[in-house]
Amino acid sequence: MSPEYFDAHITPLGWQQVDNLRKHVHECGLAKRIDLVITSPLLRTLQTTVGVFGGEGYTDRMDIVPLMVANAGNSGRAAISSLNCPPIIAVELCREHLGVHPCDKRRNISDYQFLFPAIDFSLIESDEDTWWKADVRETKEEVAARGLKFLNWLWTRKEKEIAIVTHSGFLFHTLSAFGNDCHPLVKKEICQHFANCELRSLVIVDRSMMGLDPSATNYPGKIPSGLDLPSDVVDEKA
Repeated sequence: MSPEYFDAHITPLGWQQVDNLRKHVHECGLAKRIDLVITSPLLRTLQTTVGVFGGEGYTDRMDIVPLMVANAGNSGRAAISSLNCPPIIAVELCREHLGVHPCDKRRNISDYQFLFPAIDFSLIESDEDTWWKADVRETKEEVAARGLKFLNWLWTRKEKEIAIVTHSGFLFHTLSAFGNDCHPLVKKEICQHFANCELRSLVIVDRSMMGLDPSATNYPGKIPSGLDLPSDVVDEKA
């Protein structure tokens, strides 16, 4: 509840956790497979995003915009490059539990744009934070509804391998809406709270759409020109 925690930044311990996750993401090959990164527009998630998925080092070139400027959010970190990293967009729907707590209120988008020049904030409509209320806290049901709205939006993306950098509370209430038709142990696993910088891979499937995606491995064959004659006709001609 302390005002000094307004839009809290990552601590030195948090940056160590970010570095550990970055190492894992690169060692397991995930960094090369990610098509898109979606991040909550709060300082701690933005810092986590660029720390894990940003380019190596920073090249001081006029044609390359940095992902994060030096010492953004009192990080004590050098600037982070946007070279060779997936596109990153900020999405308001996957913010942390809204209201009352100052740590969950965001800054103006224009402030973030200065600190994180290569992140795309164009999907966020208001510069000021109009979602957070000082005297009203979102109910758990409202967080879950917002989470489902976020997932419905996620279906509209053409990318398949998407990394989402968001918050434990948001994920807990959103994922609690799933798994009711599963074994209780599976349901429990889905809803478990995330630790700091924990990564889980989820495959989300719309059952009504199963089988409609064209296979990436189908091969039509090279059909010779002319009529495709039955084999017995071919034998007679031969």
